[in-house]
Parts: sequence; C-alpha cells; structure tokens
Amino acid sequence: MMIKGKNGIGLTVIAGIIIISISSCNLTKKYEKEEEANIQTYLTNHSTLHYEKKASGLYYLDTEVGTGAQVAIGDSVFLMFTVYDINGTKAGSNYGTTDTLRRKAGVGDFIAGFDEAVGYMKAGGQSKIVVPSYLAYGTSGYVMPAYTTLLYDIFLVRLKSNSKK
Repeated sequence: MMIKGKNGIGLTVIAGIIIISISSCNLTKKYEKEEEANIQTYLTNHSTLHYEKKASGLYYLDTEVGTGAQVAIGDSVFLMFTVYDINGTKAGSNYGTTDTLRRKAGVGDFIAGFDEAVGYMKAGGQSKIVVPSYLAYGTSGYVMPAYTTLLYDIFLVRLKSNSKK
C-alpha cells in the first residue's frame, strides 16, 4: 500500500534526514580516527619530544620552563608564536616582528587548546603543543579546514598580573 498526500511527503523527509544523520556520524568518526592516527604518527616521528597528554587531549611540552610568575586566569600575556598544521605547513607567526600577541589568559580569547597551554606556562617560558581540532577550529572549516590538528611553538615573553592583591 502506498502512502499518499502530506503524510507520505513528511515520512520521506524524515527518512532522508535520518539517512543523512547516520551518514554524517560515520564520516565524523572516520575523520576523528584519521586525525588521531595523524597525531600518533606525528608523535612517533618526533619521539625525542616528550609531550604530556593532558586530560583535555592537548599534548603539551615545556621546551624551556620560565623563571617568572605562573600564568593565572585574567592575566595579560604577551606572546610570540608560530603555528603549523600537522603536516608542518606554517600557518602563521609573529616571530621576526615586534608585535607580541597580547591577550587575557583563560578567558576564551584564544582557541581552547592554546588557552589551556598558556595556563601551564610561566613568564619567560617556551612550549610546544599539539592541538587536536576539537580544541581548535573543530569541524566547521572556519579559519582552518575541518579536523585540522595544529602545532604551536609558544614563547611567553612576559605577563602582567591582573589579580587584585
């Protein structure tokens, strides 16, 4: 028996939405697995760098521990950085300029992974981080292509405490 009229069209639309949803879930899982495999390959190929995997999934490494104050939420941080995609293609940098990146730490002024990493640093410190896409620009393809893992070299030039003591 065929379903006719508005009910038939409605059921067809619902069935289409379900099929698209199931397909996109499978694609999402596929891309997530590929990204994780790319991260593991990067870590294996750079095994002399001893990254610590944080609970969030961020990979963090102090290349030079700072001797200054520890960053606190709301502090103004002055940073030099270079960012690459997982394949090593440079995506941006302010090294070689006098223009330090100045933002407040821990308040969402950075992508989540970068913000988290800065919170582990002390003034004068340098770090390397591997930022999975879900801590960066995610699945949207906004700014960077979807599922892009980012690598950062960060230098915390100085910080200005914004705590009221």
